[in-house]
Amino acid sequence: MNDSQLDLKRLATMDAARATRLLRRVREATLAGRTPPVAPRPVIDASWQRMTRLGVLPDQATSSVLLRRDELEERRRTTALGAVMHTLAGGLAGIADASTQIMVVTDEHGRVLWRQGHTGVMRRANGICLEEGAAWSEHSTGTNAVGTALAMGRAVQVHSAEHYVESLHDWTCAAAPVHDPRDRRLLGIVDVSGPAAAFHPATLALVDAVARLAEAELRERHLRTVERLRSVAAPILCRVGGRAVAVDEHGWTAAVTGMAPVDRLALPKPLRAGRVRLPALGMCAVEPLPGGWLLRVESGEPEAGGPVPGAGAASRVVLDVSRPHRWTVAVSGEAGSWSQELSPRHAELLYVLARHPEGRTAAELARDVFGDPARTVTVRAELSRIRRTLAGVLAHRPYRFGEEVEVELRGPADPADLLPRSTAPAVRAARDQPPD
Repeated sequence: MNDSQLDLKRLATMDAARATRLLRRVREATLAGRTPPVAPRPVIDASWQRMTRLGVLPDQATSSVLLRRDELEERRRTTALGAVMHTLAGGLAGIADASTQIMVVTDEHGRVLWRQGHTGVMRRANGICLEEGAAWSEHSTGTNAVGTALAMGRAVQVHSAEHYVESLHDWTCAAAPVHDPRDRRLLGIVDVSGPAAAFHPATLALVDAVARLAEAELRERHLRTVERLRSVAAPILCRVGGRAVAVDEHGWTAAVTGMAPVDRLALPKPLRAGRVRLPALGMCAVEPLPGGWLLRVESGEPEAGGPVPGAGAASRVVLDVSRPHRWTVAVSGEAGSWSQELSPRHAELLYVLARHPEGRTAAELARDVFGDPARTVTVRAELSRIRRTLAGVLAHRPYRFGEEVEVELRGPADPADLLPRSTAPAVRAARDQPPD
């Protein structure tokens, strides 16, 4: 090969054994400080230099401490990647299986959340710790497609001896980052890995295309969420005097009145109900909406800057579990009110919180709802979903309704009719109480 630098397309035309030997010679010479027969690709050379600075050893193992099962499940539940797993798997898992490879999806830290594909390759992958819960950043595992894509912020293919750690030389992998279209935050990495014999330079383009497809689906989901917020906010804005805007939790505008519309507003993190100064609007009264916030721009400037918790916040919550098959939560504040139907699980959790104004820990809620105080991961995941809608109403540590919020609990006339299909211990105990 006479080129001054490696080219994966030409490398693919070579005999596999010869290509592997060449890559090993390039790696050995480069790491030893000698002139290699062919220069490594720039992305690989830059990664090898990072590995040297990080102190990663070429002969080290790729094993890592796996995430506990409950922590793995929580990361799966809380990542937006879970919403597009069917797209990622539909685009890659079948192809990976047919080509004797596997699809791997990691979070933004390089922790493996899911993997699918060829059963035999998954068993073989266990030997290099390419399994659910494992760490695959460059710091943990050296140069590899997942870790290097994380470091570079773009799609990367790593083949055979381009891997820094020797135990990965029999592998080939191609990975691409997936970003949240709402704020461009990195969500994680999608990767296809397999034996080196499965190498093909087109794999990188395929993986990158599927990653972009997943981002497009997330963008479409976001647009639908903004539309739902708009349907709730529009009638409220009709009753608001002056300037006001409804935005989702990322600051994207759903509806506006009395001012020129903008695509997005920069919001402080975390944002809570009350009064807060925003760079683009000045002092605003903030009220929660399902899936976002109502920002009412105040005409006068306050005497002192900074947030003033409680002012302009939602003041009343009505939790209605009086009907046998339909349960709602209604929130009202200075600008108006809105309501939303609840799933059975969310109705149970909010019912328990309404009965315990002092608050409940995750373990206490797990016992109240599941009869098992160890199921805190599930409780936290469900409360996280509820707080997307009721962020200005629900507090945490412990979980409770805000002290400034008046809570009305409407139950059935006969306690025996409370949430009739619920098996939650707290609900069953309430059913056994005699009617007032």
